[in-house]
Amino acid sequence: MAYGAATMNAQTSSLHLSIAPEREDDARAVDAMIERAFGPGRYTKVSERLREGNVQRRDLSFTAVAAGEVVGAVRLWPIMVGEARGLFLGPIAVEGGWRKHGIGGDLIDKAVTAGAAAGEAFVFLVGDRALFSPHGFEVVPRGTIRMPGPVDPARILWRALTPGGLDGVAGQAHVPEHG
Repeated sequence: MAYGAATMNAQTSSLHLSIAPEREDDARAVDAMIERAFGPGRYTKVSERLREGNVQRRDLSFTAVAAGEVVGAVRLWPIMVGEARGLFLGPIAVEGGWRKHGIGGDLIDKAVTAGAAAGEAFVFLVGDRALFSPHGFEVVPRGTIRMPGPVDPARILWRALTPGGLDGVAGQAHVPEHG
């Protein structure tokens, strides 16, 4: 399966880069890149509790590829907040030498656009407001989403993917039952 070119900003378009859905064959390279970016400490973070036992939405997860090598990736996961079904974004990683070219932003935009096209209502994440607010994410009002562990409330961000997509979204964040 060939990688298709994605719409990218002017900065990344000159890098001979393609963005496409993550393929099963990409998983090892993506996992290794995430390990390099975040180290083993990532397993202690609350975000990992929302990925454990979950099934990645590979159709909504993307890789950035240059010269046949994965240089960036973003993953989306199905999630429940109370009774509301949505998406959980993360991790997102870009190889060190490829940072500062807008690749992370392009990956975020591609994943969010794909989630909206798939009819999902909202996406949320735990992350840096400065990185995600240019992509339409806002801080979740304190206490609206309860996480399965301690987290800085200022780092819980969300974005509606459909009109009214955040209406009634409140409660405990948890992995949906699959099957």
